[in-house]
Amino acid sequence: MALLQAVRAGRFAALRPAAAIQSVMRPMAAPMAQQKASPVAALSGLGEPLTKRNAGVSVLGCAIAMVAVGGCAQGIGQLFAALVVGMARNPSMKEDLFTYTLIGMGFLEFLAIVVILIAGLLLYSE
Repeated sequence: MALLQAVRAGRFAALRPAAAIQSVMRPMAAPMAQQKASPVAALSGLGEPLTKRNAGVSVLGCAIAMVAVGGCAQGIGQLFAALVVGMARNPSMKEDLFTYTLIGMGFLEFLAIVVILIAGLLLYSE
């Protein structure tokens, strides 16, 4: 709001006297002076210490990370669906397809374990 008032004051400077422009600019300068004086304002935002972080933020981060576990489960389902389709098309490749499926499932399980570890780290970190 103060920025908009400053732009309007600059645009219509020819129409207003100098005292009116100063009265518009004074409210904008006052909060900046108060903000620089307080040491608490320097700690707000991303620079805030971790002890002051809200507990809900860690739970939300954990929940968002756990969405990837659902993606891993969906990937395992698609992997075995592709195995069934591949075995139906070419039954002689059954052993090779099953080996490839187990390798793919190992990668997906590793990803799910890593996601669970990161979610636990987000949940229980300070």
